[in-house]
Amino acid sequence: MKTRSSCHRMFACFIYFLTHTCPTVKHSLKYFVTGSSGVPNIPEFVGVLMVDGIQTGYCDSSSKTLQPQQDWAKKLLENNTQQRDWYNKKCFEDQPKLFKDTIFSLKQQFNQTVHILQMIEGCEWDENTGEVTGVLLYGYNGEAFMDFDLKTLTWIALKPEAVITKQKWDTDRLRIKHKENDLTNICPAYLKMYVDHKKGFSQKKVLPSVSLLQKSSSSPVSCHATGFYPGRAEMFWRKDGEEIHEGVDPGKILTNNDDTFQMSVDLIVSSITPEDWRKYECVFQLSGVEDIVMKLNEAVIRTNTEENIRKENASSMMIPIIAAVVVLVLILGAAVGFADYKKKKSE
Repeated sequence: MKTRSSCHRMFACFIYFLTHTCPTVKHSLKYFVTGSSGVPNIPEFVGVLMVDGIQTGYCDSSSKTLQPQQDWAKKLLENNTQQRDWYNKKCFEDQPKLFKDTIFSLKQQFNQTVHILQMIEGCEWDENTGEVTGVLLYGYNGEAFMDFDLKTLTWIALKPEAVITKQKWDTDRLRIKHKENDLTNICPAYLKMYVDHKKGFSQKKVLPSVSLLQKSSSSPVSCHATGFYPGRAEMFWRKDGEEIHEGVDPGKILTNNDDTFQMSVDLIVSSITPEDWRKYECVFQLSGVEDIVMKLNEAVIRTNTEENIRKENASSMMIPIIAAVVVLVLILGAAVGFADYKKKKSE
């Protein structure tokens, strides 16, 4: 039985083919790196690897251990010493030294106690057209700081205080050449290898535990699925058999600490009459297996305080604490700045 998503994709391909070709498939490889000075209880260096938006690897200066977080990535590093050595050098030698030196240099410019330097580096690859785009952005203390222009091979200062650093970095032609090679050759080659490896990797199919949660009687009902694998799934609410979007808050797929995944989708029920509740149902779809359907039934909803929800789902909802702190908190300011900058740039 074809899933709703596969049918939609087939239909989209058919319509698009009448005038063009089938919609493109894009893949991404991104490194989220954070260096800090003067921040207690956080490693001075943290690196997170994301492949197609899913956390795949992690390292930090405290554990001194490279931690692949997907089965296919573990298998790849076990059999590919060149990859393992490259990431070990990137995590524990080259990047930490660069970040430490850069933060020390920036300390001379800014009279601040806490210093946080962040970097987003990576590439995107269009599997159909072969087009490759690279990105290299720096943030400093929660604000967009520097952008690398691959066309001109120069740095762009994103705030007045970054001009001095731009002038210094522009003179380092050796580093610029290295970055150009990283973004246009190494990153795309690794990304293509990962995509091929994932496709050839025998992935297991694990169904999730699905439950309905609600903090209070006036809160939205959250349909929560956890423990599924692989991480390519969809979940949505429907009424009378039709998918609905109004009053629905879709969530993102998150990684659990056991290599499985979780996601949730919220439904605002305050405007739904009691007699209409039976018309609603939550649907979880994982390619190749039968859909899981949960009826909107007050009798099965678990109403808990935030603290109880956190305790009951701790085992499934945990992601590495340091990674969560750094990626979701420290990088938040820079990520927002980066997103705003890229949006304005594209406009």
